[in-house]
Amino acid sequence: MRLQLYLRAPEGWPIVVEQYSTVDYHTGGEPFRIVSSLPVSIEGVGVPAKRVYAMQSPGIERIRQILCFEPRGHADMYGGFIVEPNDAGAHFGVLFWHKDGFSTACGHGTIALGVWAIESGLVAIDPSEITDVVIDVPSGRVTARVHTDGEIVVAVDFINVASYLLAEGVPVSTSLGEVVVDVTFGGAIYAQLDAASVGLTVTPEDAAAVIAIGREIKWALNESECAVHPSDERLSGIYGTIVYETLPPHPGGAVHQRNATIFADGELDRSPCGSGTCARLATLTANGTLVNGATLVHDSIVGSQFTARVLERVEADGHDAVMPQVTGMAFKTGEHVFTVDARDTLTPGFVLR
Repeated sequence: MRLQLYLRAPEGWPIVVEQYSTVDYHTGGEPFRIVSSLPVSIEGVGVPAKRVYAMQSPGIERIRQILCFEPRGHADMYGGFIVEPNDAGAHFGVLFWHKDGFSTACGHGTIALGVWAIESGLVAIDPSEITDVVIDVPSGRVTARVHTDGEIVVAVDFINVASYLLAEGVPVSTSLGEVVVDVTFGGAIYAQLDAASVGLTVTPEDAAAVIAIGREIKWALNESECAVHPSDERLSGIYGTIVYETLPPHPGGAVHQRNATIFADGELDRSPCGSGTCARLATLTANGTLVNGATLVHDSIVGSQFTARVLERVEADGHDAVMPQVTGMAFKTGEHVFTVDARDTLTPGFVLR
């Protein structure tokens, strides 16, 4: 929400100050800034069309930059504008954003929105203590299945759109030599690279090198044939590169991997990446690593963890696909009223990457 306040400068002239209210969460260490009210309308019939409108609107772009860029945000910031859903079948819609624009999907953000919807009272807790928060996002309709203990949220299942392998064993020329990646749709399109194949580990010590190779692969494949979505051009393009490593089986026998997802232009997801985990589920199912009923334990570069499993096998866009469920938790980090002084020459802000 934006208000206009009038302050008095020493010479007596009024200074207009913009204000934007947000509620902030983190999911597995990855921020998510929720903006439930905007001073401008986002036009379009349905969330996908609203995303296109927002991308083309200088006014909405300016607000995104104010809330994402320094000095109010940073180069790895993430957030979303709450908008009307496609129809009465969802509680609300959301436009996800990062430092470079508006994304098509965001699993960690969906988990945060599920917690926010319950904790804010927007959606009432079901007496069963399992409450479905239904959200329209640019890639389709998703569900944040919120588990509660009394009135306390204890976990959220992110149930995504159908996810499927687009291309397997794609060669890419990079500064580290030719690498081979798989390309999969999980609400957004991801290239996936085995860290060991380029001598890297998914650890903070190798973070800079992981970001560098992730950026290279994304831009090398972004306009390639394997990055074309089969039914909706608005979902085309490589959203991110998942650099992963396989760990010893988790206690109980679950498949255990660690990943760093590099999205936008060099943003490193601190969480295990929700939609990226869905892409990994689809890839690991397609190549036989995940058998029916198996669980994927997915770690992030900072040690946070999601668990994931396939709910069912389906067909989507002419592909064998999976309906993925990713379980995690989000925690509120604060409520903010950000101000913009009309005299501030650094508005809407800046990023250094």
